[in-house]
Amino acid sequence: MRKARDRIGATLWGTAMLGGLLIVAAAPSRAEVVKLQAELKGSNEVPPNNSSGSGRAEATFDSETKVLTYTVTYADLTGPVIGAHFHGPGEAGKNAGIALPFKTVQSPIQGSAALTDAQAADLLAGKWYANIHTAANPGGELRGQMMK
Repeated sequence: MRKARDRIGATLWGTAMLGGLLIVAAAPSRAEVVKLQAELKGSNEVPPNNSSGSGRAEATFDSETKVLTYTVTYADLTGPVIGAHFHGPGEAGKNAGIALPFKTVQSPIQGSAALTDAQAADLLAGKWYANIHTAANPGGELRGQMMK
């Protein structure tokens, strides 16, 4: 009788452990999708300009895959766009080098890229900005800091 009870106990314990492992394995990952955005304005440039153009950058960053997906739109610029990209690391009011070039300069600019750990850290710390360059404003006509 005791052997049967021990066997039932061991079976129940094993079943409980297996169930616990299945629950842990099926638990959702701790990945986070972070939304970022920026208003693009001439007054955000360093130095500021008086462009009547405007734009917007919207992005999502998946913390598990480290993929940044973005859409950048603009209108009413002084002329054709000669360059467009994310710059960083650089806080608002500071200039920085190109961190991620865009594959096209036509609005809407859409794309995605896998970031390095360092790039991801700078982006999430608010140290990346979107920049649109024209011939009249080669240093940048529109700029906006990417923020959560």
